[in-house]
Amino acid sequence: MTWTTLLVFIPACFALNMIPGSNNMLSVHNAVHYGFSSSFVGGIGRLFAFVIMIFLASAGLATIITTSKILFLFIKVLGALYLIYLAIQLWRIEPEEQVIHGEKSLVKKPSKLSLMRHEFIVAGGNPKAILIFTAFLPQFVSSSEPVGEQFLILGVVFIILEIVAISIYAFLGLNLQKLLSTRTAKKMFNRICSGMLGIAGFALLLSKKNA
Repeated sequence: MTWTTLLVFIPACFALNMIPGSNNMLSVHNAVHYGFSSSFVGGIGRLFAFVIMIFLASAGLATIITTSKILFLFIKVLGALYLIYLAIQLWRIEPEEQVIHGEKSLVKKPSKLSLMRHEFIVAGGNPKAILIFTAFLPQFVSSSEPVGEQFLILGVVFIILEIVAISIYAFLGLNLQKLLSTRTAKKMFNRICSGMLGIAGFALLLSKKNA
């Protein structure tokens, strides 16, 4: 793999990382409610899902998932239903009045492990993400060099850029936190996040495999 290939891959990959999808919306939401640290650590959950997908793609096993209509549909439905479930949960939440002292908040935080689990399931339940790794990464792989090593390099770069994206969206949420300190503002923000996750869930549920 040449440096030229990497220089082309990095901006194209980062554009994918920065797409305001379901996981990035969760990062913003978590930062608004629980702070930068909780949002960032929670975002690590999606990385585990992406590492698994990259491994499957490099091993050629992801092709089985993308070509099997039943398995693809199963993953898609589970992922969509979980997004809709999260949307309902966010809609029903009655936020506490938030009092900020510096960077501290009196709002009760869920465990970081719980936030990681949500991020993992949302990322892992989207079969379209698997298609990204099976269709996007191979475009930068040369058949004249060891495929496994190239997938490893591209995978590491993808994960690093995803960490940057998590940080950016968490920082965005942290800045919104100051504007959403009242119960009314936080409730409105919850409803917006709920609507976006719900739309994403139904869009995934109704999407076609080759969409």
